[in-house]
Amino acid sequence: MDNLAQQFWTGCADGQLRFQICADCRRTQFFPRGHCLQCSSDRVMWQIASGIGTIYSVTHVQRAPTDEFRALAPYAIALVDLTEGVRVMAHANLNLKIGDPARVTFFLHNHYSLPRFEPL
Repeated sequence: MDNLAQQFWTGCADGQLRFQICADCRRTQFFPRGHCLQCSSDRVMWQIASGIGTIYSVTHVQRAPTDEFRALAPYAIALVDLTEGVRVMAHANLNLKIGDPARVTFFLHNHYSLPRFEPL
């Protein structure tokens, strides 16, 4: 696992959903990268999200893609627009629908603390 991914997962283990913001152009981004997608600056910094957002899209997974996720099926994966202006992908409560307000929580699965959005 590379250093950026490790920093993200360490944040989850600490109960923090993290995203990046560019020090030069202020663009927010999620998944972690070593440079800004907008201006290519390498001055990207970690920010801790409030964890509050709105469901942009949600899909229900009936058949897990790998054995390690089979125990979770059925489960939901959502795109969530955080109040900070960045869109993240995470697990979600099966009852959430597009447009619903939600907040992040975390659950332990295979030694990882994974983010999951619940109704606000």
